[in-house]
Amino acid sequence: MRIILKNKETLLCDDFVFKCTIGKKGITSKKFEGDKKTPRGIFSLGPVFFRKDRINDPITKLRKIEIRKNMGWCDDIKSNKYNKLIFTNKNVGFEKLFRNDTKYDMLIPIKYNFKKPIKGLGSCIFIHLTKDYNSTAGCIALSKNDFLIMLK
Repeated sequence: MRIILKNKETLLCDDFVFKCTIGKKGITSKKFEGDKKTPRGIFSLGPVFFRKDRINDPITKLRKIEIRKNMGWCDDIKSNKYNKLIFTNKNVGFEKLFRNDTKYDMLIPIKYNFKKPIKGLGSCIFIHLTKDYNSTAGCIALSKNDFLIMLK
């Protein structure tokens, strides 16, 4: 699967064109934590995370991981788990994956600043869901239907 962010409103995936939204302040080659920008570059994708209580088992060749209540993604620049999946605790800052809204009912981590993360360079960059196409904090967001089509 090859995914290309064509512009701030269009995501290309193989032969499909999807409406999307990105970071509130656009795209950048000089990303840093909290800048509300989507990173520019070529990145691998992680597995599909999904809420089994809200989403039927998605059809995809990607590895699938069920989101549990105690899962988070570390965005704490003081932690050695920065930009990694964690089981939450109160001593580390994190983005909660099991949310009350539907944004993270399905998500795919974009492997930006991933293998040997540099603290402060940006974390928690995902492809996730949107209902309203409001800009994100740096992620790429698609409608649920488009996300499911992309996964196939």
